[in-house]
Amino acid sequence: MKSLADTVSVKDGKSIMIKGTPELIAGRREEIINACEELYQTMNFKDITLKEIGNVVPFSRPTIYNYFQTKEEIFLALFEREYDRWNEELRLILNSHDEMTNEELADAAGSLANRPQLLKLLAMNNYDMEKESRPELLAAFKKSYGGSLNLVRNLLEKFRPDLSAEEISRIIYIFFPFMFGIYPYTDVTEKQRTAMNDAGIEFQYQSVYDIVYKCLITLLKGIR
Repeated sequence: MKSLADTVSVKDGKSIMIKGTPELIAGRREEIINACEELYQTMNFKDITLKEIGNVVPFSRPTIYNYFQTKEEIFLALFEREYDRWNEELRLILNSHDEMTNEELADAAGSLANRPQLLKLLAMNNYDMEKESRPELLAAFKKSYGGSLNLVRNLLEKFRPDLSAEEISRIIYIFFPFMFGIYPYTDVTEKQRTAMNDAGIEFQYQSVYDIVYKCLITLLKGIR
């Protein structure tokens, strides 16, 4: 069976061979993801099209279809890469400490402050992104997402050995859904601030680090 790096499914259900060295294939895939990320800095998800992405990459737009069939697949690949980058940070924390206090664990979770792109993607409609992606690409994304779940579990098992498996799962399945709401609370436009003021709402704006640290320290201290 050929690997995903060798072939890619097309819309008529057939498969085609992508010509080029593994380095060229990986490089072009990365260029497409980078183009999507660049556009996402200044454009909304709904306004970004394959045509817009094709205008950024240094090769023809039809070539994109050898790697991704929809813009949702490209965004999912960007999402996967962001989880992988966070996983690298979590793995480094896990392997470079023999013990950690609750405060140090909460501080480690604050590494999410280094991943604004991940938080922004989490705030999107992930259902549509996953729905419009092929199963093999969705599985690759889920592997990276699952890596984050497992690394957080490993951190808790190593540095909070007093917690049961059920208690660790409780923390994880509170914290990870919580992550979906971080970005809207920490990246606020002037228009939104004005609207909150006009509505008479007193709102305490916080950094990503502050809101993540407070959440996790509350979970770690309140679990027992």
